[in-house]
Formats: sequence, C-alpha cells, structure tokens
Amino acid sequence: MSKIIEGLYYSESHEYVRVEGEFGYIGITDYAQHELGNVVYVDMPEVDDEVEAGEDFGAVESVKAASDLISPVSGVVVEVNAALEDEPGLVNKDAFENWIIKVKLSDPGELDDLMTAETYKALIGE
Repeated sequence: MSKIIEGLYYSESHEYVRVEGEFGYIGITDYAQHELGNVVYVDMPEVDDEVEAGEDFGAVESVKAASDLISPVSGVVVEVNAALEDEPGLVNKDAFENWIIKVKLSDPGELDDLMTAETYKALIGE
C-alpha cells in the first residue's frame, strides 16, 4: 500500500506538488519510488531554469529502470534538493520528505488540472 498524502496535487506521471504560498515542492510519489526500486541517481535542473507543465525537467535512475521527471506545474526553479546528489536513495526512504525541486509557481491555476489524493488512489488502484 503506497503512502498518499491528502492536500498534495498529483500527476498521472506520478509526480506530486506540495504547495506552500507561491512555491511548489515537486517530487515523485511513494508509488513511483516503489515501482522504480533502489534509486541510484537523480538528474535535476539548475536553479533559475524554467520548467513547463507537462515537460521533462530531469530523470530518476534506479537499478531497474530510468524514468523521466515530468513537471506537473510551470515555474522557475528556486532550489534543488542537493542532498539527493550525494544520496539519491533518500527518495526511497521517504519520497514526500525528499522532494526534488522547489519552483516559484508561474500559473497556480495549473494546479486545477492535477489530481487530488483520492483521484490518485483510484489511478494506482489503491
């Protein structure tokens, strides 16, 4: 059973957004990290890069597979989770605590296109 947190926004490609004010913390869901297995590398954009909703912004590599990261929202990267550079497996320990990038949201209305926790549970069959 995957951990799913109420109040976050979820995408069909298994990323989440935790919104705090004008910022969004983007990472992969607990379901996604379980499916990937042991994460060995996280490819992240640079600070000040722009991300677009529906576009790749990086990748997560595991011993089993590599998966593109698709941004659920548009914005400017204001921080990357530097801890993941040295210890990418933190994503496996707690995918929600170990977000990948923090962005300044450019269009908060895009959040309306994402799923709630309930809708995401239905998507993954839980």
